[in-house]
Amino acid sequence: MFTIENIQAAESKIKTGADFPQFIKEIKELGVKRNDVYVSNGLSIYFDDEDNAQQVSPDEYPTLTINEESSAGKLEHALKIHQQGETDYFTFCKQAADAGVEKWITDLEEMTCTYLDAGGNELVKEKIRTV
Repeated sequence: MFTIENIQAAESKIKTGADFPQFIKEIKELGVKRNDVYVSNGLSIYFDDEDNAQQVSPDEYPTLTINEESSAGKLEHALKIHQQGETDYFTFCKQAADAGVEKWITDLEEMTCTYLDAGGNELVKEKIRTV
């Protein structure tokens, strides 16, 4: 089982400029199978094989506000510019919130990231890559 300290070390890198594929690689190596991020409060919950969970404090995340209307198009644009390196992680989180994302689930076995709105509806499901 990974520890909160392991995850905090990996998260601190992505918050200060490491790219998302590198972050995914690191948390996968720690034994993380799934990562649920609740965008409205910045909370991250990481799950291992047995569905044991570790919660990471949202202290370092920006304050985010969720729009009432969700927009897959807005989210796709935010994803595209983030993947091109034009925005940092904080900015992407804010843009995702602005697009109506309430939660996203990174499945490290399927290598997918599913973005959900407040009603649990899927906005975008993307295939993620590793380094």
